[in-house]
Amino acid sequence: MTKPKDVELDEKLIASAEFQKTAMAAKLNWLRAGVLGANDGIMSTSGLVIGVAGADPSNTAAILVAGVAALVAGSISMAGGEYTSVSAQKDSEIAALEVERRELAENPDLELRELTWFYEQKGLSFELAEKVAVELTAKDALRAHAEAELGIEVGEHSSPTQAALASLIAFAAGGVLPLLAITSFSADTKILATIGATLIALIITGYVGAKIGGARAFRAILRNVMVSGVTMGVTYLIGALVGGRIG
Repeated sequence: MTKPKDVELDEKLIASAEFQKTAMAAKLNWLRAGVLGANDGIMSTSGLVIGVAGADPSNTAAILVAGVAALVAGSISMAGGEYTSVSAQKDSEIAALEVERRELAENPDLELRELTWFYEQKGLSFELAEKVAVELTAKDALRAHAEAELGIEVGEHSSPTQAALASLIAFAAGGVLPLLAITSFSADTKILATIGATLIALIITGYVGAKIGGARAFRAILRNVMVSGVTMGVTYLIGALVGGRIG
């Protein structure tokens, strides 16, 4: 039975909307990762420079060297960690696809039953689930099984290099702000100025990150501010103790 044209058009529009939704979700994930990377850069760098300033706020050269070192080391560390993580994920996905490819070659009937069962669990009747499985298998068996059983898009693996570069840039961009603040003000005001700039930046990143992730902004902002406040407070006290400004 041929579908009415208006029904067919509606189905195409729905499919197109779902595809766009999936593509947008992937982009938002990258954006959210960037915001979180910048967040890490702000917290880490501000904590370190506040600690050094706690020992001697007038020694701008030492603060600058420590801040730059923290920014560079943190950026490289974040990039390396992201590269390793994404590489491991990519290797696992490729290995899983090879296993699935071998199983399809050795026992296609069993794999077809598995795919049918998967769509039955999604709520389709056995007859419809089997029809869907047969048609998807005929079109691209590996892709069908990879998406259903493994949650993997064939040929759409994340790039370790891109992930590492994005992490490096995000961390460095976040770390620049407290570094500029701590080195741009006088010894009497640089600590308070850095704390203020850091908290404002974290309020912004907390709000943006929460909105991208669909979470409550207030909780994300409060969490950011509390963690950063503790970090800067502890490092300042350590710096002041080591520098002999307390006791």
